[in-house]
Amino acid sequence: MGMPIGRQLVVVRLAGGGLWVHSPIPVTPALRGELADLGEIRHVVGPNCYHDECLVEFQREYPAAEFHAAPGLAKQRPDIRFETELSDTPQPVWAGALEQHLIKGMPKLNEVVFFHAASRSLLIADIAFNLGPDGPWWFGLLMRFNGCWGRFGPTQFCKFNMRDKAAVRDSLDRILRWDFDRVIVGHGKNLETGGKEIFRAAFAFLP
Repeated sequence: MGMPIGRQLVVVRLAGGGLWVHSPIPVTPALRGELADLGEIRHVVGPNCYHDECLVEFQREYPAAEFHAAPGLAKQRPDIRFETELSDTPQPVWAGALEQHLIKGMPKLNEVVFFHAASRSLLIADIAFNLGPDGPWWFGLLMRFNGCWGRFGPTQFCKFNMRDKAAVRDSLDRILRWDFDRVIVGHGKNLETGGKEIFRAAFAFLP
C-alpha cells in the first residue's frame, strides 16, 4: 500500500552448499551480486500468504531454484510455480539446519516460522513487526494506530486475523520451546539479543 515498512531477505547456507532464501525482496544488481558471492540459490520460501510480492520476480531470476509455499499461497498465486507446501515438517534438504512451525489459528495468514539453531535465530515475517522511531511522521502515526510503532509486537491487523486464540497460543508456546535468542523480523529492526523474552512478552495478552 505504498507504506515504507521495508522487508528483509534471509539467506541460510545449507550443508550441501546451496542457499535457502526466506521471503524474497526486489532483485537489484547489488542483491544479485551479493547472492552470487554466497553461492547457488536452491530453495526459496514464501513464509505466509502475504509475502508474495517478489516471488514472481525471484522465480524469473532464479528459475532453477525450488519454491516452497505457505498453505494457501499456491492457490492464491497460480502464476508462481511451487514444488511443495510448507508444514511443521522441514524438507529433508534443510532439516538439519532449520526447524519450522505453521502457526495455527490464523488461516488468512498461515505463517510458517523458522528456527536456525546454529545462530539461535527465530525467523518471522508478519507475526510481529519492530518499526520505529525513524520514518515520515504520517507513517509513524499510522503504525501507532496499527499498534506496532516503537516496539516489537503483533499489529492490530495480525491480532484481527487470530481467529482461534487458543490455537495461536499453543503455537506460540511451541515456538517458545526453541532455544532462540535473536529474532529476525520481516519488517523493522532485528532483536539481536534477549529476543525470546521480548517475544514472550509481546504475546502475553493471549490467554
